[in-house]
Amino acid sequence: MARFRPGKYFVRHLISLLVILLAAIVGVLLYFNERDVRQQEHTLGDQRATNGVYVDTSIQKVDPVARELTLRVLVLPQGTLREQGDPYTPAVDLRVETSSLIRGSLDFKAGRQVSYQDVKVSLDGGSVSDYPFDRYSTSIGFAAEAAGKEVPVAVSLRDVDAFFKPTIVSRSQDHGFVSFEIRVGRSRATFIWAWFMMFIMWGLALAVLGASWVIVDQRRGLVWPAMAWMAATLFALAGFRNAAPGSPPVGCLLDYAAFLWAEAIISACLVAVAVTGILSETHRRTDEAPEVHPDHHTDGHGAGDAGDGGGH
Repeated sequence: MARFRPGKYFVRHLISLLVILLAAIVGVLLYFNERDVRQQEHTLGDQRATNGVYVDTSIQKVDPVARELTLRVLVLPQGTLREQGDPYTPAVDLRVETSSLIRGSLDFKAGRQVSYQDVKVSLDGGSVSDYPFDRYSTSIGFAAEAAGKEVPVAVSLRDVDAFFKPTIVSRSQDHGFVSFEIRVGRSRATFIWAWFMMFIMWGLALAVLGASWVIVDQRRGLVWPAMAWMAATLFALAGFRNAAPGSPPVGCLLDYAAFLWAEAIISACLVAVAVTGILSETHRRTDEAPEVHPDHHTDGHGAGDAGDGGGH
């Protein structure tokens, strides 16, 4: 009985399948890791205070163009500051001071149910033109008063913006004011996607350059399918670039590192192929045109006259 010996194609297919499977596993692991990092909740302040204020915050959106970070804030009275034990209704007037320079304080009247408040905090440092390597810093802090008297504050912070990842640099508590010093950067998925886009842009540009080199060098004339592919790539890259996560502005690092160069290379290749093709086709038609001698007559009358003259 013959022994089974896998051929080289079977081994190649098996290796390809294993590589694809490994890439999928790595991608899933990266996803779970980033999801777990995003779902982390950072806390600061006196969590056990019975007569204080608990501030639940989440980072809703980071806008690097406007240099703003939007926080969604829910202020919850604790202990005797609640009206009849209702966690959403303060028994006394509450005032929460924030680190925002746009909206400095939040006021809540006694006996009225609290609601979510959006607070915008300014971003410092960094430049959006450095996309996707731009980094920013800010401070998120709160202090509270109940009926005009300072009360303990506890703060929790979460992130729900998929395009940015905050990192806690430091925490501080000073005279009832608790604050986080935060550094904000692009998320891992955004960073990987931006690198992938630059790689694809350069890859397509070099592919077009290689194809145009062959067409021009061999003087193949007007190769319409190749020219259509180049033109389609030229315009497709513009839409591909606009799909970059986080809506980077025109003139960012992504453009100067890949997009503008790719567009310039593809445009130059398309023009070179078209011009060379036109010249080649024109020269070819000129060479194939029939040569006409001065004493050669092509019409029937000329031939008949010559025959009659010969007869006479």
